[in-house]
Amino acid sequence: MTTGQESGTGSLIVVGLGPGANDLMAPRALRALTDAEIVLGYRTYLDLVRDCLGPETEVISSSMMQEIDRCRKALELAQTGKRVALVCGGDPGIYAMAGLVYELAKTEEATVPIDIIPGIAALNSCAAILGAPLMHDFAAISLSDLMTPWELIEKRLEAVAPADFVVVIYNPKSKKRTDQIVRAREIMLASRSPQTPVGIVSGATREHEQVRLTTLEKMLDEEIGMQTTVIIGNSQTFVWKDKMITPRGYSKKYGL
Repeated sequence: MTTGQESGTGSLIVVGLGPGANDLMAPRALRALTDAEIVLGYRTYLDLVRDCLGPETEVISSSMMQEIDRCRKALELAQTGKRVALVCGGDPGIYAMAGLVYELAKTEEATVPIDIIPGIAALNSCAAILGAPLMHDFAAISLSDLMTPWELIEKRLEAVAPADFVVVIYNPKSKKRTDQIVRAREIMLASRSPQTPVGIVSGATREHEQVRLTTLEKMLDEEIGMQTTVIIGNSQTFVWKDKMITPRGYSKKYGL
């Protein structure tokens, strides 16, 4: 892909910062932040990378729920000839800004080059912290109904539960949304043992990281919030030495 830095025109790079720890950010992402003339993002994410920015870098921060304005502003600035970086937590293409940037670029017929730099997603970082829970087929479902009707989210939960996927739940609960995680657990219990292992990780790789291993039966006894990722095992998932493991099937095929 030809970027604005190569052509002398503006460019927009959507940068995945990973889970929060700077040493888990890709070198390519770091270079993009260093080279950018303007960096935009949600202020919490910008706080994680301010030390990576140059002294002359212009920083534009915004609050949650301003994603459309943020992406539109990034495109507008790139169209004026600026090298722009738009930062996202985790990976830009997983519940983040990459898709919205392309949607706006299509609608507004933007001609600026757009590049996406991947980052370690929450499901990757949380799985690594927990052990190896995603070794077999899994599904990721967000319980946030801001963009998706709850009826559709519930239908997706009902589809994956009996299929024995490991299930990664994003956005499980907030101050205003407290019932969705309760219903999600009910749907899972209709198809799975109450003793199914469940891993709960909050603030992965950050100073306030919390990790808890529990069961499907008792998972609601644990603190769950917006910075929490919940991983519900399948019928084969087990816990060993405080690690959550889902077998891939090697022992059945080759013997261990």
